[in-house]
Amino acid sequence: MHQIPGLYIADSDDKGRGVFTSIDVSAGDTIEICPVIAIPKAQLPIIHKTILHDYYFLWGEDMDECAIALGFGSLYNHEVHCNANFILDLENHTIDIVAIKDIPSGSEITLNYHGEPGDEEPLWF
Repeated sequence: MHQIPGLYIADSDDKGRGVFTSIDVSAGDTIEICPVIAIPKAQLPIIHKTILHDYYFLWGEDMDECAIALGFGSLYNHEVHCNANFILDLENHTIDIVAIKDIPSGSEITLNYHGEPGDEEPLWF
């Protein structure tokens, strides 16, 4: 696992806990490389009946599996106009969190859960 120094968990205004940085992060910086626990397609319906439903990423060649990101990976909050993006690395079994904007020290790091920054589709929960 790789992560920049200074990542920490704190309360986010209206989203529960979130991931923040205590150092300035530049656009293009890799924030974290999160190993994943891949969950087979057959077990995906089970996840929907648990608290993990709100924390998994779609996964697999056909995006019909799911994965739980370790590290801080499953704790980044959603924002339509986010400051980071996630990259699914199926070969290395990781989800890479990368800054897409400069992120000042003390700021929350956010992702668009739909995978495309600016995607305004309503969330499923």
